Amino acid sequence: MIMSGERIREYIESGNTVLGLELGSTRIKAVLIDRGHNPIAEGGVQWENRLENGIWTYSYEEIQKGVQDCYAALKKDVQEKYGITLKTVGAVGISGMMHGYLPLDEKNKPLAEFRTWRNTITGEAAEKLTELFGFNIPQRWSIAHLYQAVLNEEAHLPQLKKITTVAGYISYLLTGEHNMGIGEASGVFPINSTTKDYDQRMVNLFDGLIAGKYDWKLEDVLPKVLCAGEKAGTLTESGAKFLDPDGDLEAGIPIVPCEGDAGTGMAATNSVRVRTGNVSAGTSDFAMVVVDHDLNVHREIDMVTTPSGSPVAMIHCNNCTSDINAWVNLFKEFGELMGYETDLNELYTKLFTAALSGNRAGGGMLSYNYFSGEGVTDLDEGRPLFVRKPDSDFSLSNFMRVHLMSAMATLKLGMDILKEENVTIDRIYGHGGFFKTPEAGQRILSAAIDAPVSLMSTAGEGGPYGMALLGAYMLWKEKDESLEDYLDSKVFANASTTTLEAGKDEVEGFNLFAEEYRNALPVEKEAVKKF
Repeated sequence: MIMSGERIREYIESGNTVLGLELGSTRIKAVLIDRGHNPIAEGGVQWENRLENGIWTYSYEEIQKGVQDCYAALKKDVQEKYGITLKTVGAVGISGMMHGYLPLDEKNKPLAEFRTWRNTITGEAAEKLTELFGFNIPQRWSIAHLYQAVLNEEAHLPQLKKITTVAGYISYLLTGEHNMGIGEASGVFPINSTTKDYDQRMVNLFDGLIAGKYDWKLEDVLPKVLCAGEKAGTLTESGAKFLDPDGDLEAGIPIVPCEGDAGTGMAATNSVRVRTGNVSAGTSDFAMVVVDHDLNVHREIDMVTTPSGSPVAMIHCNNCTSDINAWVNLFKEFGELMGYETDLNELYTKLFTAALSGNRAGGGMLSYNYFSGEGVTDLDEGRPLFVRKPDSDFSLSNFMRVHLMSAMATLKLGMDILKEENVTIDRIYGHGGFFKTPEAGQRILSAAIDAPVSLMSTAGEGGPYGMALLGAYMLWKEKDESLEDYLDSKVFANASTTTLEAGKDEVEGFNLFAEEYRNALPVEKEAVKKF
């Protein structure tokens, strides 16, 4: 139900709202929702990670300033729309890029640069832990980074008191509490979905690996695990001053357990129930499918959890739209060279739409969109690569279709494994920038996975909206009401949804493209070695 402006002002002034803020790969965004779960204000800032000394990172100054600038933009939006100063909210939830490594000392000062999910520098540790645990440990997981630091004998480890993620770090600054939501925690260390905590057998095995090296054990440094609906703490005076340096924001606000972008994407697309799934596609792309049976160990598939702790098969690809963005910017530069004023959003729409008329199998062209390494295809580094046969049909529509298929190709390799594992998916939703142009991204994904793909009208709000919904669940759920039931009945009961299914020719075309893509992977690997 849409509220009147006066009613929204009453909600804002009384704190009957929830703020969700997410630190994404290229954008930090905040969304404020009202009691009807409607977005009523937002704010955002752009940022970008950097490759420094072989490590993808953001500085701690950038992290803190980015969060503050994002909140300031939201606060300004509230002032401009409703003529009031934002002083309180019902709850605050922080989300971020899952995984990565952020070590803290006893004074909670960072001991090393923040190492993002994008890094592929932990291959030795990930391989050894996967063998030890009998459980797939991806390179980007926090435990892989920690053990790689052990193998490298990094100097900061004797001072280590906590490890966390970027969302966990901001949550700590707000509350002084070292915890995180179970979905976020499942990208730090494997979770036992029965106990809703870290897998104790694997914790013991890890402690055996480092016995005698340091004066800490793994449980000493890991964040406490919380499930959706629990409270992560309250906004302290220093936390309020950090988030709003102007001093208007009041302390004492409940804080939601921080969650990763995978968990918030599940919430934003109502994909937390068993046999549902979603695909998030932006700078990176990943599929999340809530499974109803155990899977074999696959290096291409990560086992994480929903914000409630149910097991989820996750196919995470480091690279999605960055190469497309680079080509679109090149086309924009050409247009400006020719004297045309080019609106970037319009250019994206026209180019994505052109892809719909392209050759279903790519017309004899291939693209590898690897700006960074890719675990699914066993690459520690990436080289964006475009290759075509001499007799290829080198048209703009084919060129764009190839790049859109390339963005989904690595994801398809993992989704095909789920089919082999007899995983049933009742519905799958798409969200993220890849789906912004009507039909194009939705149809390409459908062709890749050979299944209908749905988009919700709210999915464009993305992770911060999903984080706000987790806060709403914490505040407004009924006794013993599950997150699945809350989202079904309270949030998405009347949601507007658009569903598309690729034609048989598109599915067959993508399969041919994927076969060529898989066969030519040695070309990409040679490019990494030689260039």
